[in-house]
Amino acid sequence: MTLKLTQQRDVSAERNQHRRRFLQLGFGAAASLAMPSAFANVITSPERKLSLLNLHTGENINATYWAEGQYQTSELHAINQVLRDHRTGDVMDMDSNLIELLNILHHKMDGQQAFHVISGYRSPKTNAMLNKKSSGVAKKSLHMQGRAIDIRLPGRQLASLQQAAIQLHAGGVGYYSRSGFIHLDTGRVRSWGS
Repeated sequence: MTLKLTQQRDVSAERNQHRRRFLQLGFGAAASLAMPSAFANVITSPERKLSLLNLHTGENINATYWAEGQYQTSELHAINQVLRDHRTGDVMDMDSNLIELLNILHHKMDGQQAFHVISGYRSPKTNAMLNKKSSGVAKKSLHMQGRAIDIRLPGRQLASLQQAAIQLHAGGVGYYSRSGFIHLDTGRVRSWGS
């Protein structure tokens, strides 16, 4: 009886491992389909990295989030931690397509420094507070789903970063020149701001 239960657990664990592997490959394939073919070499490279500096907390990270043919869970957790809601401390799993989009944008801009992060994940509480203070904060912001980020890239003009992001045709791009950042998300393709 014990042997039979052990065998069933082994089969179940193996199925779960295959399912996780399938999902990881599916996310990678979906990300590569969403990006222009000119950047397929970035998505298919053996390692993918992302460098971020959270301007509110001072935390920075240079993470190899993809290696050996799969997402690196510990590196994704570290990215999520840096992109947490700095007001509440709440952490959200960031959309893997957003991480891929940032990687591709960094390559396209030939970025030499980390993205400066103004806002990553926002808890519903923080988003509601910001929405009361500013008409520029959406009530149903994709920041609350881990699908949006506000960034700038040192050494690159903000308008150039905006244009490069728009040319990717991979989500929403907002331009906030007075505040000095662009908004990037994995929602429908659209752009706004001046």
